[in-house]
Amino acid sequence: MNLSDWLCEGAPNVTSALVKMNEDLHVDSKFLSFTTRAQIIDILKSLRALILPGIYERTPLGHMMLDTVAQSKIKHIAIDFCEIIEGVLDQDCAETPEGQYDADQITIGILEGMPKVREILQTDIIAAYEGDPAAKSLEEIIMSYPSLEAISVYRIAHLISGFGVPIIPRIMAEYAHKVTGIDIHPGATIGKSFFIDHGTGVVIGETCTIGEGVKLYQGVTLGAKSFPLDEQGNPIKGIKRHPNLEDNVVVYAGATILGGKTTIGHDSMIGGNVWLTKSVPPHSAVFNIQPAPTIRNMNGD
Repeated sequence: MNLSDWLCEGAPNVTSALVKMNEDLHVDSKFLSFTTRAQIIDILKSLRALILPGIYERTPLGHMMLDTVAQSKIKHIAIDFCEIIEGVLDQDCAETPEGQYDADQITIGILEGMPKVREILQTDIIAAYEGDPAAKSLEEIIMSYPSLEAISVYRIAHLISGFGVPIIPRIMAEYAHKVTGIDIHPGATIGKSFFIDHGTGVVIGETCTIGEGVKLYQGVTLGAKSFPLDEQGNPIKGIKRHPNLEDNVVVYAGATILGGKTTIGHDSMIGGNVWLTKSVPPHSAVFNIQPAPTIRNMNGD
């Protein structure tokens, strides 16, 4: 059979089998009919451009144009996003808290929350500038730091999550994870002046609580110690699983902090590659004993 014949006779069998697999997995076709992952990411990019005017435009904008562009952008976001939110809530209405089903009011609340998101993000930008001796300007941080990109997406997704909107915040967070290597669950609670230095490989779990002025380095995991199971052997959802970091904590590269009952007291320092599953009091320094390396002369002397 040549390819042309196969496309007429064999290909329909393949596509039918794949669609049936989708149905067997109980992927709701109604959800796929009103939005796509690409549309949600487009909304995210528009929201990010709204809170950082002029930064994400394809061509430079003069200062006098910023307000006009922002006004136009917010109108398009409002209409498109409201339609998506309405569809998501309609598809997920059985799990949506009572009284939060009004897509118009949720959209308005999200957009009215954007100035507060920007206000908090401003503290993150300053924390990055003050915490990184390599940073030469605020503009350098805003336009080039992957950590700021991940944090800005987290702050937007966290706001949306707070309105009880399902699925959308997680898609946004995983997009940031893909492009930056930094994985911040939108359900985490993170205070002002948050800085992730370098950032690749950082994981912040859903039930983490992080105070103000916290600094993480690359490869830090704030994760779950274990996953309690229900009677059917499935992980129990909605319980506290991830640690708490109080104000002004610094966690160095490769450290792993686990457990919902684990709290790192304020003004503490957690050293690189530390594995920690219990709480430490404020003003603590936690570090591993330094290994004693063997140094040999390669010439055999």
